[in-house]
Amino acid sequence: MRQLAYRWILAFTLLVGASVGLVQVAQARQASTTIQVKGGEFFFKLSTKALSKPGKVTFAFTNVGHVAHDFKIAGKVTPLISPGKTARLTVTFKRKGKFPYMCTVPGHAAAGMRGTFVVR
Repeated sequence: MRQLAYRWILAFTLLVGASVGLVQVAQARQASTTIQVKGGEFFFKLSTKALSKPGKVTFAFTNVGHVAHDFKIAGKVTPLISPGKTARLTVTFKRKGKFPYMCTVPGHAAAGMRGTFVVR
């Protein structure tokens, strides 16, 4: 009888442990990487230009310039950001590849506000 009780306790403990592990795996998959982006006349500086595997990235774009700029990548774009302000842009990269980024203000990308973000 006692041995049966121990088996039930062991089975319950294993079941709870496995459930907790699955929740942690799901949360890890949903975790977002934050990349700091500074932009001004006429440059972008990213805290990192590559992601080790596909996943969710939040780009925190701060306009350190003197005129309005935005940040566009993977079909998403921030609104125009005034000097000294910050906007966040979240993108989920579902595949490996090279993803161009740019400022969409006319002439800014041609002047240097562009680059390539890599997902390995």
